[in-house]
Amino acid sequence: MKRLPKGTFINMGTILIGGLIGLALQQVLPENIQTITLQAVGLAILLIAIQMTMKLPEELWIPFIFSLVLGGVVGESFGVKAMFDGLEESMRLNFQVGEKRFTEGLITAFVLFCASPITIVGAIEEGINNKRELLLVKSVLDGIMAIAFASTYGFGVLFSIIPLLFIQGGLTFLGFQIKGTFLKSVLAQISAVGAAILIALSLKILVGANIPVANLLPALLMAVIVTGAYSRLKLRF
Repeated sequence: MKRLPKGTFINMGTILIGGLIGLALQQVLPENIQTITLQAVGLAILLIAIQMTMKLPEELWIPFIFSLVLGGVVGESFGVKAMFDGLEESMRLNFQVGEKRFTEGLITAFVLFCASPITIVGAIEEGINNKRELLLVKSVLDGIMAIAFASTYGFGVLFSIIPLLFIQGGLTFLGFQIKGTFLKSVLAQISAVGAAILIALSLKILVGANIPVANLLPALLMAVIVTGAYSRLKLRF
């Protein structure tokens, strides 16, 4: 039992609490305040994403581009956006919580909460050394962000705890098994690809760009595959 991903459970709790506070605020904020809040969040996402992207080493730009392109092709082929739209419609019909920003809120929270370097490093550190300091710091930050996101996007933000459980908790279990560290290049690539997805989302928020952001999500998986293959290829030559 001591091997349970306790840091992830704490993280899920802070997001839920922050999200519920944000939902309560959403009910009392007038529409013009909600609009300017959405735009402010869009600007914040853009700046955070640019900062994340700038940390990518120059030698990883080629796999970065391939990861985005292949991820977009996979997402478009399998209709990831259509899946999210179906989830949104199901929520609206069955639970009366679906809303026009459900998908955007879920994707925003998913990328920020699940694809950041602190997520990967903190989760694996808990698995390897049973240390949760990084995840506890992340939990506080995520709880604060959940307030802002839920007050802007609504209920979709709360559902980000589901992929968080599988991804962050899964990385902790991986840390139990590998007793090692993740490749730094893979970590940097996941962060950069996540940042690119956030930039696309911020452009959609700020200028109404017609970008199917959900279809880019498979690029996060492609980042691991492509970067691993690229690293092995470089070693051979």
